[in-house]
Amino acid sequence: MSSLYLITPRAIDLAVFPAELDAALAAVPVASLLIAPEGVSEMVLQRIAEVLTPIGQRHGAAVLVAGDSRAAGRAKADGIHVASGVADLKTAVAAFQPQRIVGAGNLKTRHDAMEAAEANADYVLFGMIEAPETPDVHPKTLELAEWWAPVFQVPCVALAGSDLASVDVLAATGVDFVALRDAVWSDPRGPAAALAEAARRIAESAPETVA
Repeated sequence: MSSLYLITPRAIDLAVFPAELDAALAAVPVASLLIAPEGVSEMVLQRIAEVLTPIGQRHGAAVLVAGDSRAAGRAKADGIHVASGVADLKTAVAAFQPQRIVGAGNLKTRHDAMEAAEANADYVLFGMIEAPETPDVHPKTLELAEWWAPVFQVPCVALAGSDLASVDVLAATGVDFVALRDAVWSDPRGPAAALAEAARRIAESAPETVA
């Protein structure tokens, strides 16, 4: 059954967001937390990572920082998410593994995904986390998830849409992780309620296993 992979909002206000994150993670188990604010400097990213990393780790989530090895290291995060190509991925693998996780993103083709796996990425992520989200899973994301999940040993993360109903189709593929962003942070009920619904949908949509 798929686990939850939570991505932070695009804009993070450190005056209010840490408490919101803490409450959400206390309510629903999340396997991984990706710290991925947009449009911030390295210094600001490091500060955000230093504040959010211990919150995620306290609740049992593996915390990753998007694209900045120094911020990840200084914040004592569990790893880094690399979306800038196979050369940077190989550099991160050499620097971080085996002590820390190195994930690969921005994988647009099957070739990209296999190349990331061959570079020893700890997981591959399908879906463009920096792109505006649509309610449904992007067709390419679903296609890649359906192809990868039943065949490859390297874990797969697939990005859901901004509507929580999109969790169903991804969970049914058997992906290791369903990634959520806008569907959680824009839910009028609050992130804890959104995560609870996502977890329920995953449980109800998971493919049956044969004993």
